[in-house]
Amino acid sequence: MTENPNNSSAASPLAPDWLAVPEDLNALHPPMWAAGVERNDGGELAIDGIPVSELQRQFGTPLFVMSETDFRARARAFQDAFNEAFADICGGVDVYYAGKSFLCTAVVRWVEEEGLRLDTASGGELAVAARAGIPGAAVALHGNNKSDGEIHRALDMGLGRIVVDSLAELERVAAIAANRGETAKVMLRLTPGVHAHTHEFIATAHEDQKFGLSMAGDSTEQAGLSAAEEAVAAAAGHDSIELLGLHCHIGSQIFEPDGFALAAEKLLDFLAAMQAKYSIVLPELDLGGGYGIAYTPVDTPRPPAEIAQAMAAVVRAKVAELGITAPRISIEPGRAIVGTSTFTLYEVGTVKTVRVDAPSGKTGGETENPAENVTYPRRYVSVDGGMSDNARPVLYDADYSAILASRASAAAPQLSRVVGKHCESGDIVVRDVYLPEDVAAGDLLAVPGTGAYCWALSSNYNYLARPGVVAVRDGSVRLIVRGETEQDLLNRDMGV
Repeated sequence: MTENPNNSSAASPLAPDWLAVPEDLNALHPPMWAAGVERNDGGELAIDGIPVSELQRQFGTPLFVMSETDFRARARAFQDAFNEAFADICGGVDVYYAGKSFLCTAVVRWVEEEGLRLDTASGGELAVAARAGIPGAAVALHGNNKSDGEIHRALDMGLGRIVVDSLAELERVAAIAANRGETAKVMLRLTPGVHAHTHEFIATAHEDQKFGLSMAGDSTEQAGLSAAEEAVAAAAGHDSIELLGLHCHIGSQIFEPDGFALAAEKLLDFLAAMQAKYSIVLPELDLGGGYGIAYTPVDTPRPPAEIAQAMAAVVRAKVAELGITAPRISIEPGRAIVGTSTFTLYEVGTVKTVRVDAPSGKTGGETENPAENVTYPRRYVSVDGGMSDNARPVLYDADYSAILASRASAAAPQLSRVVGKHCESGDIVVRDVYLPEDVAAGDLLAVPGTGAYCWALSSNYNYLARPGVVAVRDGSVRLIVRGETEQDLLNRDMGV
């Protein structure tokens, strides 16, 4: 078998169809990066003028680098765009930041200061909210299996809504609230049967998954009633439940608006049916989140104003058709606010190139076409983090991009795979990216779009300490989540 002619600047046959060879390896693709991230006069990546080498010197690597300015601007953009779009329909929108994407006390304060509310999904997230001091009335609690302790904490904090996920949970919330002599404010999470165009593991509104109350008929012991309808009737019968309305979430990292529109129409139809059948007026409707961001140059996220106008048009038309008063709308963006605000900084260690058979998978002795009897180079660039700070590629086949951050380079592009240091062959940070040929040990790489679900899903696999998070604003940087130390890990080991 022969080697492919050495032409590094040409597209590699091993690259996926969507991955083009960049015209300039030093250029940034703006939709993937926070405002304020650029190369300085020396060619080094900087954020608000702070070079990445200085961030490494102060805080080490791996490191999550967040633009507080960008986070706040995206939060305001959702608030302003949706308030404007829905002003004539329901007087505006309540925007809940989905804390599961990334949460710490600083972020909770930013959320409150920008006029948003907070969506939580566990007792731990409620603890962060309480420590940050956000009023309970501005907080929601999600989860398909809330513990009694979490329900009690929600009532202790006076939460604005508990999003109930099943008939059994509704009864538990009602009983706990009744025993306390209180009333729980509840929304019902429904599954409208909408199949979002996203990865199977982050599509959450079809029938065959763990979340929500089915809207399909004959889905409970009461013949002819869906679980959703039975829950509405049951909630109305509990003095300890204040039924606020309905909720749905069709999935995550969604670019096309069709699923959001269909879900809104289905829930408004259901809301109108419940009003007609039971004389129950449900004053609120939460349409969830899941708006996509740019992880690679081919991703095309929609701006908040475009999303808002499209959703408002559907709601406006549907309530007019049904002849009902529009409910108060709420939404839950998380990734779309925090994702692009952050990049991860790594230091390069081992770099090696392997030879890979023809893309067909056949070896030279198996193919009759001599042109296919070649191998192609794939370079592995190992960094000092990996699946412990970004589990999304292994969980969801998520694609990311990367750039050489510590310097500019005039070297030719080479197809590369950025991998971590864990003892797993699947420990891949960026599956396919063109990086300069001269990337070497000691260089810094930056991976954009890591603000959502990277730190939140981080682990101590192979006993790696989880990275810290720094926030940059107006040319200054501060630590908002301290990186772990080996001593932190050993302190939990009670064997000695």
